[in-house]
Amino acid sequence: MKTTFYISLLLAGLHAVAHGQLPPNHHNGHDPNEPKHHMHHAGEAIACLKLVPNNADFAFQFFKEVILEVPNKNIFFSPVSISTAFAMLALGARSTTQTQILEGLSFNLTEMQEKEIQEGFHNLIHMLSHPESKVQLNMVNAIFLTEKLKPLKKFLDDAKALYQLEAFTTDFNNPREAEKQINDYVERKTHGKITNLVKDMDPQTVMLLGSFVFFKGNWEKSFKPEHTEEREFFVDAETTVKVPMMHQTGRFDFYFDEDLSCTVVRLHYNGSATAFLVLPAKGKMKQLEQTLVKETIQEWSDHLFKRLLSLYFPKFSISGSYEITNMLSKMGIVDVFTDQADLSGITGTPDLKVSKAVHKASLDVDERGTEAAAATAAEIMTMSLPPAIEFNRPFLMLIFDRDTNSTLFIGKIVNPTITS
Repeated sequence: MKTTFYISLLLAGLHAVAHGQLPPNHHNGHDPNEPKHHMHHAGEAIACLKLVPNNADFAFQFFKEVILEVPNKNIFFSPVSISTAFAMLALGARSTTQTQILEGLSFNLTEMQEKEIQEGFHNLIHMLSHPESKVQLNMVNAIFLTEKLKPLKKFLDDAKALYQLEAFTTDFNNPREAEKQINDYVERKTHGKITNLVKDMDPQTVMLLGSFVFFKGNWEKSFKPEHTEEREFFVDAETTVKVPMMHQTGRFDFYFDEDLSCTVVRLHYNGSATAFLVLPAKGKMKQLEQTLVKETIQEWSDHLFKRLLSLYFPKFSISGSYEITNMLSKMGIVDVFTDQADLSGITGTPDLKVSKAVHKASLDVDERGTEAAAATAAEIMTMSLPPAIEFNRPFLMLIFDRDTNSTLFIGKIVNPTITS
């Protein structure tokens, strides 16, 4: 009988605000003239960027699994948070268990060794958390251990060095105290966005591993609150809801994908994050969901062009909570959740398994933002009204880091009035 081992993947508050005027179009998400605040660490950048295609493959494969689990519902999660937590777990995994984890994260172990993968994640965390960025993105990894469980010094040392892991001793025999310790820590680290994360803990728990991201980004130009008005949002053929709809006219990065029948608008945050807002034509969401891959994003990036638009975008807050064990098992990460698990690199004995893997995420979108200096310039408009794009039916929202091309968050907003 394996000892229970809870993994809790947490994503705290994404605060997003809407935007009008954009900087020049970036090919592949990068502006060649834009300073790369820590790209001068060439080795670090190379190790990190080698992960990007694999992490993107994992992100969109996981997206497809989530859709199967929760069809026709709001979805929001952080692929980079999930990848990071399980890459960290792979440090303590051995044999088939380790292979399944890394291959389940979309790595080809004949092309990239485990050591190289771990070094890449270490550099990714450093680059995403860099203080020079105007985007607030804090990645935190923590482990809560029972006093009886003595982790190997090598595992703790490696996890601290690579993943900035924080370790805490926890009395799981007293579930109420353990819950309070963990919940207080999570609430503090997520700036109050996630509260009461764990409850009804099993006293048999010996370890809880947490990986979470706190993200806060401001658009380069905010919507004006006085332009927000209540309008209809068409959830499906039978359901219409009223939402506060923000509005702004300006020049936006725009593309219409004829193959997938969807409109793409790209908005940049101050700093290195960028968002793709994707509005499928009526009846085309399922086609988009089933075919979305990293190459699709690349094609959109390559074909975006500036267009004067009248943009309507809903103000909303949603959160997602997922028990992801089943989804990851379908992606090949199987043994770690069974008595076949080999996590002997954590304690020296093969008597641990992961009993539960949870991911939590939240997204807030409203009018607030920081005006860019360029926003004071007069916008010259033609006298004719620009075409209107209104996000008034289910859409996707994807958030990337431009410096690393990492997929930070993937969201599907089906009903913006439902918060969880």
